[in-house]
Amino acid sequence: MALRIKEVIKEKGMTVQTLADKMGINRVGLSNHINGNPSVAVLEKIAAALEVPIQELFEKEKNENINGYIEIENEVFKITSFQDMENLLTRYKQPAK
Repeated sequence: MALRIKEVIKEKGMTVQTLADKMGINRVGLSNHINGNPSVAVLEKIAAALEVPIQELFEKEKNENINGYIEIENEVFKITSFQDMENLLTRYKQPAK
């Protein structure tokens, strides 16, 4: 599942540094999260700092968020809780390179 965090940062007129400052962490740490495999908790913090729903951090081509539903690879998932999102991320988690 691809993330679009950098794109959302740009859409919000921010830089990685300004987002890191807003989150109270250093830029290198945030960059590592963005370029790595961030946990749901980190994604929630990024989304909160960007003031967007967490679903907005995922690729639009693979993600259609309509009333709490996400479509990924022709499967539709209803996201109503933190646990739903964590289950989805676990299912589609990319192996580390």
